[in-house]
Amino acid sequence: MQKKYETVVNKIGESVSAFLGDKMLILFGENAPAELADYCLSITVNDIDNEIKAGDTLQLGERKYTITSVGDAVEKNLTSLGHITLKFDGSEQPELPGTLYLEDSEIADVKQGDIIRIY
Repeated sequence: MQKKYETVVNKIGESVSAFLGDKMLILFGENAPAELADYCLSITVNDIDNEIKAGDTLQLGERKYTITSVGDAVEKNLTSLGHITLKFDGSEQPELPGTLYLEDSEIADVKQGDIIRIY
């Protein structure tokens, strides 16, 4: 399996759990604005090695999720700011450009140091 993207969760904002009810996690690079940082998983900004497509797998720590659709701005935002939303609702049509949609699933507990991979 070819790895398309990899980063690490450096810090977990205090209010990340506020979005779990909406089945969302927000990723942001280390330069997230202070008012947003509490709601985000802070990640290292890295380049993408290949196009991210529906059917790819996102691994978050030990859990794997199937990508169901990809917003138009996901790749650009991920490589420039590290800022995208992960939405675990199974949408096959991307509603928002900066959102990566994943299978409808419970979100596993995220820990500092967890690796996020897309392949």
